[in-house]
Amino acid sequence: MKGKELVAEILKREGVEFLPCYPAQELIDPCAKLGIKPIVCRQERMGMAIADGYSRINNGNKIGVFTMQRGPGSENAFPGAAQAYSDNSPILILPGGEDTHQTGISPVFSPSENYKNITKWSIQANHVERIPNLLRKAFYELKTGKGSPVLVEIPINILETEYKEEISYSPPTGNKISPDSNEVREVAKFLISSNTPVIHAGQGCLYAEAWNELQDIATLLDAPVMTTNTGKSAFPENHPLSLGAAGRSVTGHGFKFMQESDVIFGIGCSFSKTFYNPQIPANKTIIHSTNDAFDINKDQQSHMGLVGDAKLTLQLLIEEIKSLTDGKGRTKTRKVKDEVLTAKTEWLSKWNNQLYSDEIPLNQYRIINDLMATVDREHTIITHDAGSPRDQLVSMWECVAPRTYIGWGKSTQLGFGLGVIMGAKLAKPDYTCINIMGDAAIGMVGLDIETAVRNNLGIITIVFNNGIMAIESDHMPYAAKTYDAIRQDGNYAEIAKALGAWSKTIKSPDEIIPSIKEAINVSKTGQPVLLDCHVKAGFDFSIHKY
Repeated sequence: MKGKELVAEILKREGVEFLPCYPAQELIDPCAKLGIKPIVCRQERMGMAIADGYSRINNGNKIGVFTMQRGPGSENAFPGAAQAYSDNSPILILPGGEDTHQTGISPVFSPSENYKNITKWSIQANHVERIPNLLRKAFYELKTGKGSPVLVEIPINILETEYKEEISYSPPTGNKISPDSNEVREVAKFLISSNTPVIHAGQGCLYAEAWNELQDIATLLDAPVMTTNTGKSAFPENHPLSLGAAGRSVTGHGFKFMQESDVIFGIGCSFSKTFYNPQIPANKTIIHSTNDAFDINKDQQSHMGLVGDAKLTLQLLIEEIKSLTDGKGRTKTRKVKDEVLTAKTEWLSKWNNQLYSDEIPLNQYRIINDLMATVDREHTIITHDAGSPRDQLVSMWECVAPRTYIGWGKSTQLGFGLGVIMGAKLAKPDYTCINIMGDAAIGMVGLDIETAVRNNLGIITIVFNNGIMAIESDHMPYAAKTYDAIRQDGNYAEIAKALGAWSKTIKSPDEIIPSIKEAINVSKTGQPVLLDCHVKAGFDFSIHKY
């Protein structure tokens, strides 16, 4: 067999079912012949996003793979890899490469060289005999430690070279790290002795599938839990100890308890300081547990650190806390659950006029609230796009089951939500899969709605259509006033219809719930849906400053 057929056989053995891709790529046909369905996108970064969403919803247990044309295809896909790298998503990237005789010759684009800063590992397969070992290493890296993209560039002449050896490839098993038992004991003692601890949970809890342990330790410590945007849904937000989630925006009760805490226990998070990440109050004692030692003491000073898989770490901590307290947990010094409920109720009361608004144009929070009241949240996956939809959704949407929310945004690329929700639908075809985007986002990637149509991916896209980039109003007031520079408009319902989707325009509050119900029914047939919601130019967010 040739190198391209060898790669296809290895992907099949790894359980790959779908191949987001963009031609010309020599791997597409050999993979298709083995039953790996090609998902041909309209642009490369959308294909990368589809693979990303697939990996996330499968918690890395199934790996999303993306392949693209050598040269311009690899260049166009670069932003998708940057997004995955910033959010620590494990995806396998298989770019085409120029003939090895052209290696290092300008202006030939070398994916393995140019992607090094946005991948966990990046290499060129310069001999066909190396393909099995390099792909084995690639999948091992994807299954071990903190997630990130891995890239294996396979030049065109290597793909066409005969592989004469017997294929002895077996999928590798990833490794999980467990923290030192003495360090666990010291952390357990410290947490037990704290007065007002808060748990800060990141997406490591999702990839480790540690949601049960997260609830157990919260109960033992009587500690409320705040998740990051990427970690949102790791802890049920209808739980009496939930503080919701935070990105740039944050719940009112989350802000209050973080501010009043004496100890913040970070589990499965990086504590990275970015404009879009949760803000951490100054002068707090931080206990940091992550599977990547590099993140400890990177941006936040840690009093103690634990390096290990979130699930294994929490299991050891729970066992140690029970041992130290005769199974009782930390001594309760206040009625935390009552205080959380009071603070949550007080915060939401300040938003009721928007959550139940009858405004025309529509209020975005009314749409979110009606959507939350209509869908089966336990079997719905929702994501946002960059900008206003992210900041509106993360604090207001209440998750009740793990992996029902795709939070993203350390790199905030407009339009990413459309691709990532298609990947979610591939992973969970029986779930209702929804993405919310604004005018600017759909303007960048809207034609890929046809990708969903062509592949019978019954996703629901909700467009907050106010005709302008409202969040940019304060950034460029002169240009906006003089040249109308923030205006972006369109009839997105008609565009979606022309692409083969079912669509509807919503202008009145009483249309929201009936339209959502209709959209859900249509999506179950495999036809994508777009709801073009005419909203106000509002950008009020639940942002609090420490």
